[in-house]
Amino acid sequence: MTQAVFLDFYNTLAHFDPPREQRQVQICREFGLEASSVAFRRAYPAADDYFYKETVSNPVDGRSEADRLQVFAEYERRILMGAGLEVSPATALQIWQKLRQLPYKFILYEDSVPSIQSLKKKGLVLGIISNIAKNQTQLFKELGLDTQLDFIVTSVDVPPGKPHPAIFLKALEQAHTTASQAIHVGDQYHIDVVGAKGVGIRPLLLDRDDFYTEITDCQRIKGLNEVEKYL
Repeated sequence: MTQAVFLDFYNTLAHFDPPREQRQVQICREFGLEASSVAFRRAYPAADDYFYKETVSNPVDGRSEADRLQVFAEYERRILMGAGLEVSPATALQIWQKLRQLPYKFILYEDSVPSIQSLKKKGLVLGIISNIAKNQTQLFKELGLDTQLDFIVTSVDVPPGKPHPAIFLKALEQAHTTASQAIHVGDQYHIDVVGAKGVGIRPLLLDRDDFYTEITDCQRIKGLNEVEKYL
């Protein structure tokens, strides 16, 4: 019987506003490069996968400035390549640096709060498990998640974060439950699915845009409102 549901934050509960792909289109045009928002949206999963694999055992915060820039340049280059644009690492770094200057915020998906409230009514313990670069307590408060959820565990609290077991085990401890009685929902296969499976938690892969059609070793859902089907 399911007693707890853990939720990823970025691109699961909340997303960038304006969306990452729109900002890519805007900056690329300054460099004479053209690709659609759809192309960039489809390019992100593979690039994100690279970034997490590259940094999971050696976080960028602990690297030299040169090494950090190299990782971000390659990350951006893979995004561009996935959108059909071939650029040099130097140009990719310039685009990434320009992107960092654009203002953005985070907003919740329309299904986030209704789904959380519905799950809470069923008596489930709900928590966030998220990899973040810095303490986001204020952001969680602004979005109202601090009062909607029972706890929040991040990679700042338990480094280096997902997919390492420690952060999932900390969530189980906070929820006062066992792995077999918990579900973890996230949008990254290697970070969320593999990480959860590693400690015996049942994963649900949130695939809002059908990017992971080849994945067959876990349940895929298109929205948070589908979580209740798998309790």
